[in-house]
Amino acid sequence: MRPICRTLAIAPFVALIIASGVARSAEPHREWFDPAGISGKLLICGGGELPARVFLRFRELAGGADARIVAIPTASHKIDEPTEKGITEFWTDHGGVASSQMLHTRSKEVANSPEFIKPLQDATGVWFGGGLQARIADAYVGTAIERELEALLDRGGVIGGTSAGAAIQSKLMIASGNPEAVLKTGFDLLPGSVIDQHFSQRERKPRLVRVLKEHAGYVGFGIDESTALLVDGRDLEVIGDNIVTICLAAGEDREALELELKEKDVADLTALRRAARDRSGPAFPPRDMKTPGVANGALIIGGGGRLPEEVMTKFIELAGGPDSLIVVFPTASADPLPKKNSSERMIREAGATNVVVLPQRKRADVESDEFLNRLKSARGVWFGGGRQWRFVDAYENTKAFELLHDVLRRGGVIGGSSAGASIQGEYLARGSPLGNREIMAEGYERGFNFLPGVAIDQHFTQRERLPDMMQLVKRFPQLIGLGVDEATAIVVQKQSALVIGVNQVHIANSTVRSGENNSAISLSNGQVFDFGGSPIPPDR
Repeated sequence: MRPICRTLAIAPFVALIIASGVARSAEPHREWFDPAGISGKLLICGGGELPARVFLRFRELAGGADARIVAIPTASHKIDEPTEKGITEFWTDHGGVASSQMLHTRSKEVANSPEFIKPLQDATGVWFGGGLQARIADAYVGTAIERELEALLDRGGVIGGTSAGAAIQSKLMIASGNPEAVLKTGFDLLPGSVIDQHFSQRERKPRLVRVLKEHAGYVGFGIDESTALLVDGRDLEVIGDNIVTICLAAGEDREALELELKEKDVADLTALRRAARDRSGPAFPPRDMKTPGVANGALIIGGGGRLPEEVMTKFIELAGGPDSLIVVFPTASADPLPKKNSSERMIREAGATNVVVLPQRKRADVESDEFLNRLKSARGVWFGGGRQWRFVDAYENTKAFELLHDVLRRGGVIGGSSAGASIQGEYLARGSPLGNREIMAEGYERGFNFLPGVAIDQHFTQRERLPDMMQLVKRFPQLIGLGVDEATAIVVQKQSALVIGVNQVHIANSTVRSGENNSAISLSNGQVFDFGGSPIPPDR
């Protein structure tokens, strides 16, 4: 170990609580849902006169000139009258399609008949018209029609609708009433959500907010007239002349949220669903946090860039030597994953001989016997760079998650750099799937908690991230913020952290004051700090 130039202490917020030899769950159970979002695509329109570009986008998503569209006008009372006209001809006026036909009944018995549903089996797009959404629900919810709609999405098709045809797309369906909503069951096409339409024009925000308050864990989408929300997997995009309002109910320590999106603005469905889910549970981060430390094993937390060879030598030593099994996760990288993994190469160049790369991301693969058996034998785990939210999507609430913590419990080492550093904290810095500019990203705030009570940021000085870290610890004063520079790492054992590298590590929390800016303390190569020691005097 390097000589210690100076030992500093970080003030604990609560008494040290590190379980020693006591089995505990590393992560509380939370509802899991597929981070990939929905199958297929939805085009959810708020009513009124829709711009032509909305219909053209629907036609494009359905296959353009090869589209086979089924129109379902059941929400309208006029469709029962012989004067209703233009349902199938409409798409001819918007560029033409291969086929367009109408499907309508008010009988569930008919809706279950093989002959009636046959047009849906070959369709590439289905469009629901406006009127009363209860009419659609009464005729089709729980029938073969609903199953065929789900099958259409599974094969990559598109379902669109306006007004009532929008509201029917969420299972928790607002049927009528304002400000108190009358609720019915719609189609579960946009899971975890509730949709309201004619939103601003008919002043429907109070009823949507009330529904969300009474139904914890849902995301609310208020869609204005002349506007559409496109849902493609997990990606949300606004098309049209007005806005889409995204609403989340208040949580234990969160105010109710309203986010307005205009045309070409984007959002992430998975992040919103995770945020709504988390708001329905206990506050995070908790007000009282454990003093950082690891009871067994060690952590290596790198700030990105090219790490010194000494860091990787230390990692291999802590893993038990060159022959110990080391598992590399390149999961944070974008698709397609490179055939040659830079983390694997770096570890092998440092002397390791038994290195396995596990690139799997899908839940079934991550929970396969082959994947889990590798983790059960690993003495070292390395998380590569990229975007840290991909680690969360791949491993959170899986059987693999607890096995990662087992690596530490049996005295192994977990390391990582850049994204692989941030994921190690209890609070996940820069977790947004939409970009890495914001240090706080609701929905992706939970790291893997290898180092409790801490938020970790990387590329710290090089990307001028100190102001962001100070913003974070001001919002959550119970956290300790660690900013790790490029080409630098810290080695955490018990409550002690050693700095290795050519640059610095920066520590910020509500008790730290340094220099004129009262911002953070900075430590260099060979210095050690102690998470469990006495507070730094405020006048140091």
